[in-house]
Amino acid sequence: MHDHSHEPEAIRDRISDPSGRGVLRDVVYGAIDGSVTTFAIVAGVAGAGLSPFIIVALGIANVLADGFSMAAGNYSGTKAEVDNVKRIRAIEERHIRKFPDGERLEVREILAQKGLSGGVLEEATDDIIKNKENWIALMLEGEYGLGGVDPHPMRAAIATFIAFLIAGMVPLLPFIFGVPNAFVVSAWMTMAVFFAIGAFKSRWSLAPWWRSGLETFLIGGVAAGIAYFVGTLFSV
Repeated sequence: MHDHSHEPEAIRDRISDPSGRGVLRDVVYGAIDGSVTTFAIVAGVAGAGLSPFIIVALGIANVLADGFSMAAGNYSGTKAEVDNVKRIRAIEERHIRKFPDGERLEVREILAQKGLSGGVLEEATDDIIKNKENWIALMLEGEYGLGGVDPHPMRAAIATFIAFLIAGMVPLLPFIFGVPNAFVVSAWMTMAVFFAIGAFKSRWSLAPWWRSGLETFLIGGVAAGIAYFVGTLFSV
């Protein structure tokens, strides 16, 4: 685990320009869904005994269409978060303008719940409300539980689509290249992707890499097994 610097200049730079949540959630979300849904199609069609050509055609269609759909959905959802923050910010600006005394009391209560009291509490409250942006930022965090860094809708969408595209193509590769026992190879490759995704996301968690990898491996395996079973019901 990497420890950041505690030099005064490094602290000032880090606090003044926080990185936000980044794209980790979007990458993991897109990669897992891409590998699961594409292999679900592979398993379902293979279980039905249809030709490799149909598997590739349906798989590529899924990667492109479903990947774009997921990216668009993530963009819309993330933009809704940003729009909601803007709406709440406008509400707070209006309240500060119309009810400054009441909003000051709210700031005081937020700081009191953070452990300040007495003269320090009053001084801190007065210092915060001298700057309207600081005032609003504290209200967003303390009253609404919103972070100070807004997410980026387009970046989230692009990260989701790329991760979906890369992970979603893996189950199709054995069929595209005509590998013998393509379905078995596809299954092993997809399981490896599931495990790799879990191991990758363990870098940002307290779980050991093997446990995180196994968790994702089991989730993807169950989804693939269900798809294959349904496909066998329609075997030709």
